[in-house]
Amino acid sequence: MLNSSQMKLFTCSTFLFLFLACQSPQGPTKTESASTAYLEEITITQLQKGYKEGKYTITKVVKDYLQRIDAIDKNGPQLNSIIYVNPDAVKQAEELEKEMATGKIRGPMHGIPVIIKDNIDTHEMPTTAGSIAMRNSFPDQDSWVVRKLTEAGAIIIAKSNLSEWANFRANMSSSGWSGLGGQSKNPYVTDRNPCGSSSGSGVAVAANLCVIAIGTETDGSIVCPSNSNGIVGLKPTVGLISRTGIIPISFSQDTPGPMCRTVEDVAVSLGVMVGVDSSDSKTLNPSAIFHSDYTKFLKPDGLKGKRLGLLTNKLGFHAKVDTLMMEAVNFMKDQGAMVIEIESHLDDIGKESFDVLLYEFKEGVNKYFASLGSDAPIKSLDELIAFNNKDSVELQYFDQHLLEMANAKGDLQSSEYNSALNKIQKVTREEGIDKLMNEHQLDAILAPTGSPAWKTDLVNGDHFMGGSSSLAAIAGYPSIAVPMGFVGELPVGISIMGRAWSEPLLLEIAYGYEQGTKHRKAPKYILTD
Repeated sequence: MLNSSQMKLFTCSTFLFLFLACQSPQGPTKTESASTAYLEEITITQLQKGYKEGKYTITKVVKDYLQRIDAIDKNGPQLNSIIYVNPDAVKQAEELEKEMATGKIRGPMHGIPVIIKDNIDTHEMPTTAGSIAMRNSFPDQDSWVVRKLTEAGAIIIAKSNLSEWANFRANMSSSGWSGLGGQSKNPYVTDRNPCGSSSGSGVAVAANLCVIAIGTETDGSIVCPSNSNGIVGLKPTVGLISRTGIIPISFSQDTPGPMCRTVEDVAVSLGVMVGVDSSDSKTLNPSAIFHSDYTKFLKPDGLKGKRLGLLTNKLGFHAKVDTLMMEAVNFMKDQGAMVIEIESHLDDIGKESFDVLLYEFKEGVNKYFASLGSDAPIKSLDELIAFNNKDSVELQYFDQHLLEMANAKGDLQSSEYNSALNKIQKVTREEGIDKLMNEHQLDAILAPTGSPAWKTDLVNGDHFMGGSSSLAAIAGYPSIAVPMGFVGELPVGISIMGRAWSEPLLLEIAYGYEQGTKHRKAPKYILTD
């Protein structure tokens, strides 16, 4: 669930970003385009309206999405965003169609195809974290997220590729690469990186292989692939959505979240996933605020009267991103918002932040292995490390140094761990987001989400230039990334973050910005020579 370059909050690389030379578009096949073009950029509301009017059937929609996966992901541009396709997807669509015909509607997601990141448990398909060692790991039950989605009528049509172990394995890695799934590609320019770790989820949504996808984030892994793939991604407050049945990195930072093409679809899908789960203590927070319908917070004039803080120390990593950010700020001002320049620095908590992740990963992943029972293919972090050392693919490009470092840590009673956790939460919460918002009476904080996608490099790993995910991620506070424009053919996003449980306000601001700018554009699958 990490953006690989933000794992340690280490200093970002400052490479000169040279844009594309020879470009040639490669669209989907003609057969695919003619038969499934109606699905491109379609929303939950449009699909539900089509079902109600008899324009579409659930079975046809699911079959056509599976056709798109075959034509675009496995053939054609070969985006490699999908690890598994649900063999029962069509059967489940037929069942939901019969229910709809009798007047039974399970919920707002009835008949909506969803793709799930492959670190989220599905009992009908393996849950692998992209690891060859886990390729035959079938959990006994669905995760909380999958159960809530299916109860609301969603169909899980596939599991998406990811940065292996959610990018918590190697000192140096390529986002979107896993031993089991290979390297995912950016659908805008296919030799560019999709960012991670929810890379496959971001690619699948951008390429219209599903209506929505679910990602997970520890630090950057929802918002960064949303930035690089031109979509909307929400990292909720930790505890808004249960993590039960998700392969963990960090108990204090992990959260699943929706990745969609519109803010409205984020709001619809969010409402069916939130709630109290006795198996996840983070959802038991007495301060938690849950809503079953977040669409009521979507207002076209959502920017009017808002006080927003611009994190100026998150600018400067890319001149063209800065230009787009200033255009976004000017638009917000024109819509009636006040934007104030602010700063927040995290330079002094890099070691502590990384230590917390090491401790919590060891504790969490060993508990996950234990939950799989006696038939689990891997039963401990020790066994995983040993497996990788013997496998011909797993260490072909990158090491497993982070696994080894985590395995050497003690338990969560360690004074080193507790001291580090207390420090990083204090710096990012009461001395960070809360302090900034109190001092300046802010409704939300703004920053560029990240840079245009870099070229995928299996030799040197990611070439990350800059981003803004860590402040909200370490605090456990919400952040939403929304398309902000393009640098050449590559999309970039703006992040809007705020206090704990402030998702309604962030959605209102994001919706006002999205509706007034409409920066989202479908990818062209450009190949470079």
